Amino acid sequence: MKRIWPLLIAGVVLGMVGLVWTLQGLDVLGGSVMSGSSLWAVVGPIVLLGGIVLIGMALARRRRR
Repeated sequence: MKRIWPLLIAGVVLGMVGLVWTLQGLDVLGGSVMSGSSLWAVVGPIVLLGGIVLIGMALARRRRR
């Protein structure tokens, strides 16, 4: 059970960061140099997807036990 926590925490953090980067890139969240930049509109969803994959891996490990 202990081994799922690092994956789960990393997945949640990556997911939140990816979501913020996506919203900044799409100019939904303002007040940053990243706001309105198409680079972050592309990088954000990739990071968000990585976070979702890590969360899925953590949940799959939990179900196996």
